[in-house]
Amino acid sequence: MKLETLATHLGREVEAASGAVSPSIVLATTFERGADGAYPPGSHMYSRVSNPTRAAWERALAGLEGGAVAFALASGQAAAAAVFQSLDPTDHVLIGDDRYHGTRAVASDLFARWGLQVEYVDTTDLNAVRARFRPGRTRLLWLESPSNPLTRVSDITALAEIAHQHQALCAVDNTWASPVLQRPLALGADLVVHSTTKYFGGHSDVLGGAVVCAREDAFSERVRLAQRLVGGVQAPFDCWLLLRSTPTLPLRVRAQAANAQRVAEFLAGHPRVAATHYPGLTSHPGHALAARQMALPGSMLSIQVQGGQAEALDIVARCRLFTRATSLGGVESLIEHRASVEGPHTTTPANLLRLSIGIEHADDLIDDLRQALAA
Repeated sequence: MKLETLATHLGREVEAASGAVSPSIVLATTFERGADGAYPPGSHMYSRVSNPTRAAWERALAGLEGGAVAFALASGQAAAAAVFQSLDPTDHVLIGDDRYHGTRAVASDLFARWGLQVEYVDTTDLNAVRARFRPGRTRLLWLESPSNPLTRVSDITALAEIAHQHQALCAVDNTWASPVLQRPLALGADLVVHSTTKYFGGHSDVLGGAVVCAREDAFSERVRLAQRLVGGVQAPFDCWLLLRSTPTLPLRVRAQAANAQRVAEFLAGHPRVAATHYPGLTSHPGHALAARQMALPGSMLSIQVQGGQAEALDIVARCRLFTRATSLGGVESLIEHRASVEGPHTTTPANLLRLSIGIEHADDLIDDLRQALAA
């Protein structure tokens, strides 16, 4: 079935007992045993281990990404941590050098202290990636495409092949694209990671993360173990909210991408904008690759303005329709100065602004940016 149909029906089956069309929320933390002390087949024991509402959301996630199994966690950071926890302490991990700053923090500031060997590489340069693999030691290649915040586009199929040649796994953080725009497992990746807070939630009111595995194997069992033992699971109500939002996911994401294309074209021609980073522009170095592996170039873009941090912050302050806030993927458009958010370890240019484009009318968004950029 097509993605729109899957998004509408996966995890939202009519309930046999009540006939309810909308799935119920099971908030229980514990479940009754049988008279003999055993649990009936397919039943639940304790909500840290499994919960009916979370199970429904995980089935939907796996189906939307074309995976065998999915694990819902409390945040995108919890999802990333579950993947790194599933490695051995001395394993070597390659991570894209342009990526969400929280991924760097959880890998280098947390797991490196426990022996994980972390190295960063430009994943748009296939030769550089090949050169950084350590035979018998590199277990995971982690990338974003498009990347956060510079929207670099990496060849997922080629990178997965390189990883597999070295008996390593390829993980793609697909938060910026969502399965509406890109399905990394179909391109050869082994794992997909999401902050489901973003496009899946879509309304800036639910926190969540997920890991989707292409196969049920020894590594997926390690992820399952990390989810259950550490207990960073997603609450049933949050899972229900995500199930509620998912049917509109394809509609929202495509509308946002159409708006982003128009906004990017306007910004690319503005004299106060030194660079516009958006894969939908023919001037973008990854434009052709994005057209091959993505349905649409997405709703995230970044600009570098003429000047430095002071000029960038002045433009943000002038915005009236764009909300000055962190996050992305919601129905409302957001703008923020990334370097000041990311802190002392940032590699983001001081004059860069990141924009998440929502579902407002594109003309209104452009008018707001035009007045904010006016000298």
